[in-house]
Amino acid sequence: MLFRQLEYLVALARERHFARAAQACHVSQPALSEAVRKLEEELKVLLVRRGRAYEGLTPEGERIVLWAQRILADRDALRDEVDALRTGLNGRLRIGSVPTASGAVSLLTGPLCAAHPLATVELSTDLRSDELLRQVRNFEIDAGITYLPEPGSEDLRTLPLYEERYVLLTSLADGPARHPEATWEEASRLPLCLLHAGMQGRRVLDEVFAGLGLAPTPRVETDSVASLFAHVRTGQWASVVPYAWLHVFGVPPGMQAVPLVAPVHGAPIGLVIAAREPGSVMARALLEVARRTDVAAVLGSLPPG
Repeated sequence: MLFRQLEYLVALARERHFARAAQACHVSQPALSEAVRKLEEELKVLLVRRGRAYEGLTPEGERIVLWAQRILADRDALRDEVDALRTGLNGRLRIGSVPTASGAVSLLTGPLCAAHPLATVELSTDLRSDELLRQVRNFEIDAGITYLPEPGSEDLRTLPLYEERYVLLTSLADGPARHPEATWEEASRLPLCLLHAGMQGRRVLDEVFAGLGLAPTPRVETDSVASLFAHVRTGQWASVVPYAWLHVFGVPPGMQAVPLVAPVHGAPIGLVIAAREPGSVMARALLEVARRTDVAAVLGSLPPG
């Protein structure tokens, strides 16, 4: 069995198409197909359902892909560990983030890169929380910054970073903007632009509104926090955004952000990595940086001004 065969199988499971998997692995489609076929012969089990085109993995194939992902992750972790012992940390750290927390990532990557000048970072900032946790579990990323999962996930290690709190973002002409605070009930009466309903950041807001017996219907929905700011800038909409993004964008001219109260609500955001030993040296390095960095002190309140 060769690592290359496992790489091809993982790529096929991810791309769900022989040609795209071959392209991702920089080989010809016949070469990839033959390598997967030889892996099936060696394991004496059918891994892929084949018809005129790729039809998916067999149940056995689904299980073998999980092993392949773990083996490849351990191989990469071994290489990074040896390199770190030889020349210092110099691998690529893969981080995923939910959109609402992506503004906090630089507070960790900055000190990480300063401490390890040879390390590089690959960042994905538009992952949904369930997809992010899936990628951590399947070793597709080294770490994630997201809403902390419920206790009891023994395959994950978590480190709380800060509480996500919320502001009402409006134009200065809107009534609530002329006060130092706004209530969720006041926010529900405005023409709102919010994140898509399927996103965890939106579900958190919906739960707060529902707990107050409110059910606002947003006029605009988006998957981008930057798009929320852009829509409010037009003066036609208001939005509910996390404090953390005011530390990225500030409060643009003609707009105002006021804390949402009654209730003051917070959602825990944290760092998530796979719970395995010895694990990824890159993930361990990020965890150490996160433990030394007081993210909550920076993002837990409104920025000055």
